[in-house]
Amino acid sequence: MKKVAFYTLGCKLNYSETSTISRMFEQKGYEKVEFNQKPDIFIVNTCSVTENADKKCKKIVKEAKKINPDGYVTIIGCYAQLKPTEISEIEGVDAVLGAAEKFQLIDLLDGFVKQPSGEKAVIYNKNIEEAVEYHTSFSLNDRTRTFLKVQDGCDYPCAYCTIPLARGASRSDTIENVVKAAREIAENGVKEIVLTGVNIGDFGLRNGKREETFFNLVNALDQVEGIERIRISSIEPNLLTDEIIDFVAKSERFVPHFHIPLQSGSNKVLGLMKRRYKRELYQERVAKIKSVMPHCCIGVDVIVGHPGETDEAFLESYNFLNELDISYLHVFTYSERENTAALAIKPVVPAGKRSERSKMLHVLSDKKRRFFYEQQLNKTFKVLFEEDVENAHQNGQMSGFTENYVRVSAKYDPLLINELKEVALVSINADMIVEVQEAEVFETH
Repeated sequence: MKKVAFYTLGCKLNYSETSTISRMFEQKGYEKVEFNQKPDIFIVNTCSVTENADKKCKKIVKEAKKINPDGYVTIIGCYAQLKPTEISEIEGVDAVLGAAEKFQLIDLLDGFVKQPSGEKAVIYNKNIEEAVEYHTSFSLNDRTRTFLKVQDGCDYPCAYCTIPLARGASRSDTIENVVKAAREIAENGVKEIVLTGVNIGDFGLRNGKREETFFNLVNALDQVEGIERIRISSIEPNLLTDEIIDFVAKSERFVPHFHIPLQSGSNKVLGLMKRRYKRELYQERVAKIKSVMPHCCIGVDVIVGHPGETDEAFLESYNFLNELDISYLHVFTYSERENTAALAIKPVVPAGKRSERSKMLHVLSDKKRRFFYEQQLNKTFKVLFEEDVENAHQNGQMSGFTENYVRVSAKYDPLLINELKEVALVSINADMIVEVQEAEVFETH
């Protein structure tokens, strides 16, 4: 029985796909092990959004060869689709598989026999236009919550982004298949599902035709027994409709937490980025959410240093974010990507300025998160506690999240792992984690 280990870079979508591919190996009789347990096969699922994808890939391959010099190293994922030849030249790589091939790797690589010494890695990489199949994916047994993929690819040609080149056109699962997967997840004792995809609000496209909608999907998932919580990972503001917001506000399963990419609070920069909305629409979406769910957590993606972002445009964006009733920021520093429209936009923002702007927004994010947490104190929420072995061993604590994504810390209790417990939020510690106690006399939210 050959041993196989996996390493995942990047997003929740990658985690869902890695987990699904690992189950395919186990069904074929392979033994899944940890990366440091001298596996016979290493599978590295890469990302192209993170900076220095090449450096990260090389570092992981180097580590794999230290662990087992005779191990078979396969690289899959977005970076593998975009730059297969570059990856094939990394010493120690045996195979590179693109977007259309990664779910067929067991058949394509046929026993994972290493190439003769001196020969380059084998490449299976079709043109991205041929990546048209949809593969149902979800993570299982990796974390307390499960990442359930409902959509893949993207038809939005944002100026800075390579995802359409790495994952292809927008395409979706069927509602029937997603519900079936959700039921299987529930049968495995999972309490929370996170819906994930490249552009999940665009759910329902198959073969270029819209057959279903994301609103249809959330209605169907809300009926799945056994799942306590469903969280929407990220949804474009122009696809987040009033009916979706109102539905989440009334749902027993969908939680009050939205992550909505903004990217810039300057309409000029949004235009350069080729985003499909203006900041006024974003402002309306936030106001609508807060009007029906005042305690809702709202996370925001922002890019700093995009070409054309002048000092004035950045300050406009900063002030817009500062005034918005949001809960935290995910800040991305713009980095150049081959074959993207942003490369032709001037002026280019110097690296030093990009770094300064990133620091300013990280400080703003900390302030926003603290203010949001302070608003939740002296109220009760249900927390889904997670298995946090390192924390439990180091300081006797365990952590979890409320339905509205407040991270909490409590005294370690093995009986609480993967359990929902009502607690009162009492204080914020130095690590920006909320301390809790048994819920008794506190008001509910």
